[in-house]
Amino acid sequence: MATEKVKLPDGHFPTLRGLNPPPVMQLFARILVSTIVIVLLVVTLVPWVQTAQGSGQVIAFDPRDRQQNITALVQGRLARWYVTDGARVKAGEPIARVIDIDPDYLVRLRAERGQKLAEMAATSAAMATAQRDVARMQTLYAEGLAARRDMELAQIKVADYAAKLASSRAEINKIDSNLRRQSEQTIVAPRDGRIMRVTSIDTATIVKQGDVLATFVPENSRRVVELYIDGRDVPLITVGRRVRLEFEGWPAIQFSGWPSVAKGFFDGQVAAMDQNASANGLFRILVAQSPDRGDWPDERSVRLGAKVRGWVQMNTVPIWFELWRVLNDFPLQFTRPGASPAVNGEAPEAKGGNAAAK
Repeated sequence: MATEKVKLPDGHFPTLRGLNPPPVMQLFARILVSTIVIVLLVVTLVPWVQTAQGSGQVIAFDPRDRQQNITALVQGRLARWYVTDGARVKAGEPIARVIDIDPDYLVRLRAERGQKLAEMAATSAAMATAQRDVARMQTLYAEGLAARRDMELAQIKVADYAAKLASSRAEINKIDSNLRRQSEQTIVAPRDGRIMRVTSIDTATIVKQGDVLATFVPENSRRVVELYIDGRDVPLITVGRRVRLEFEGWPAIQFSGWPSVAKGFFDGQVAAMDQNASANGLFRILVAQSPDRGDWPDERSVRLGAKVRGWVQMNTVPIWFELWRVLNDFPLQFTRPGASPAVNGEAPEAKGGNAAAK
């Protein structure tokens, strides 16, 4: 193919007129110039959704729905297990039974209670007699037939009987408390759930009050995601902001600035934020499922404790602004020039194009 020469005015640029670049270099130059123009147009006109990135895990929103330890309510000897690892239990079903070291302890408690009741009955009868004596002494003292000392002794005797009755009632309350505690020797499931693991304790082992017997996880809990965000971005995050979530084990392709292009992600929204930093120096936010978006995977696919990565969607800015911010390590833009802040977690539109799809 014949090479087309560049036509230049005679007498001007003799060296340039003598050049004859190859066609490949001419094509490369055209591609390079076109690429530069396209990149400049993209970074100037195309919008970019800023995001605050964090990582965390799936937890239960209600503290009662989280993993909890089943402990011994009283001290004694472990008599029987009713469950094994992985067993499903209903609310109120027995998990283990602990009995007192002394098998006759309950019999003695009931006998002691009966004795105290009999003592109270005798004391009440004696107190009633003493009160009649006080009334009689007061009449005789008023008529001058009894000494004041005799009347006061009768009153003191009534007070002694009242003190004995109060002491007996306290003893009976203590016995009743011990009886109620012994009646709680059968540990039951607080609600429907699953036994994760059973402590390796033989039925002949002595347990103390508060010793962990099993680990229990309730079922049908409301799941939320806790994310830990850098403190620089937390002041710009508000309740209701949209969040894109990547659950552990779910393949995903992420374009944080263009949420509509990302695949394999699930939507959430900020439900609450901690006011103080956690022990790791980051701030925790809770992300709940968005009521107007698709459902999260079921609990069998994403269980409590699963790892999660999240991107809190902030405002929409041009790409050039985001590149300039990242290169200078500046915080996220609260409001870009000429735009209003995001409302209800939605990013506003940017100049030169619409905001990225939700």
